[in-house]
Amino acid sequence: MGKPRNKVVDYLACQAARLGEMFICMIPVAVSYAVSGWLGDMMFRFDRKHRHRAVEHVRRSFPDWPEARVLAVAQQSLRHLVYLGLEMMLTTRKITRATWRRHIRFGDNMPEALRLLLTNPRGLVMLTGHYGNWEIVGYTLATLGFPTVAVARRLNNPYLNEHILGIRERMGMQIVDKSGATEAVQNVLARRSVVAFIADQDAGKKGAFVDFFGRKASTFKTIALMAMEYDVPIVVGFGRRTGTPFVFELGVERIIQPSEWADRDDPVLWITQEYTAALERVIRHDPEQYLWAHRRWKHRPKGEDQPADGIA
Repeated sequence: MGKPRNKVVDYLACQAARLGEMFICMIPVAVSYAVSGWLGDMMFRFDRKHRHRAVEHVRRSFPDWPEARVLAVAQQSLRHLVYLGLEMMLTTRKITRATWRRHIRFGDNMPEALRLLLTNPRGLVMLTGHYGNWEIVGYTLATLGFPTVAVARRLNNPYLNEHILGIRERMGMQIVDKSGATEAVQNVLARRSVVAFIADQDAGKKGAFVDFFGRKASTFKTIALMAMEYDVPIVVGFGRRTGTPFVFELGVERIIQPSEWADRDDPVLWITQEYTAALERVIRHDPEQYLWAHRRWKHRPKGEDQPADGIA
């Protein structure tokens, strides 16, 4: 059992967040992004733990890069993390059925994924990673009338959870806690809808270890097992910032069809490696938009020692 939460503190924290959100929405978006970028720079300067982890992850993922580029990408990565917080406050106001075209651009393969949603007799699994704005794809699909279930951990503060996630759920984007997702996911796939996952989370010692930027990374087997059980395609997508404030490119890097894994010796491992490789290609396009401070390599395969500096 976790420590009991103070309802008064939680309520006041939620009201403070809503007040900040109101203020953010009153000022020009370009100014909000400029302030967020400055906050990201301050985080890089003063948050030693996350700065060190981001720098080491970039350095090990791009060993041929000069040090100046490593540091620049790590710093930009923390900027993009703060951008995400800003965008979470803006999303429900700016992405509506009437206004979404002002903020969303479809990549070349996105129409194919939408056609798949409309014509596939079953649902589909959509994956992304801690890259760009990783919630914008599911929210936009829900806004366009494609009910989406996102598997994620709910916020500890119940008032803040209701405010941030409740609005999204009223738009048709259901948020399901990871601990109780199985039944909800089954129902969604049965009615030809979308189940969305963040697919680059460390899965512990029992995960499937697959290659990710030249190193083994523990990855959940659940996604592959679910796709196999329901015989549904896996779409690897992304929400990439375009450089224009609050304008995103929604794209698809890879669509993995059930026929592709039918004759594989180890389909679970093959699927997991295939979508992980697709996520890596997305990240390599704009590495500064990846959350390099994320503990993607926390657990190591059996027999492999933890890095001496503790960075994983």
